[in-house]
Amino acid sequence: MQTQWQSATYDKGMDLAVGRHKVLRNTYMLLALSMVPTALGAWIGMSMQFMVRGWIGLLLFLGVSIGAFFAIERTKNSPVGVAILLAFTGFMGLWLSQFLQVALHFSNGGQMIAMAAGGTAAIFATLATVATVSKRDFSFLGNFLFVGLIVMLLAAVANIFLAIPALTMAISVVGTLIFSAYILYDVSQIVQGGQTNYITATLQLYLDIYNLFVSLLNLLMIFTGEKE
Repeated sequence: MQTQWQSATYDKGMDLAVGRHKVLRNTYMLLALSMVPTALGAWIGMSMQFMVRGWIGLLLFLGVSIGAFFAIERTKNSPVGVAILLAFTGFMGLWLSQFLQVALHFSNGGQMIAMAAGGTAAIFATLATVATVSKRDFSFLGNFLFVGLIVMLLAAVANIFLAIPALTMAISVVGTLIFSAYILYDVSQIVQGGQTNYITATLQLYLDIYNLFVSLLNLLMIFTGEKE
């Protein structure tokens, strides 16, 4: 009886490990695929010089984002969820084009964009590896990160209208730290079995990477931007 119980426990543990590995693998595959519509959206936005600011921009962004989050959550167990996610990343690429246009007004804009992309990739690879290899549970970060995110978002909304350079820099620094930590947290959730849906996991990691890139690019423009 004891041998049978041990065997059943072992088989159950193996099934859980295989399931978590599958979620992680599918998440990384979908995350890589999501960069295609993001790049396409950014290219379209830059071609048409897409630029929306102020209350109109904020309401548009919130409306599309909240609608997409709701739709993805409702369809996360079907292929429709993948389609909605990819459509949303295309919109995010369109929105990203505004930041890229600002960066390209600097003489070294292309270099800063490349540096921000490289830095984002390096941070993601490092922290994702730490979360995967160490198998440590980083769920304790959740509450701290959520509170920090809310405070940062409130400051960012206020700064849309205040346009205070020092606050912009502070938001970018805090954003870099928060979204880096969120990568660690979100990958850990998959590894520990706290997140079992790869579509939801992809959305979370995509937003981490997207906002980390924007934060790094803002910091590079502040400290290394060269006016033409």
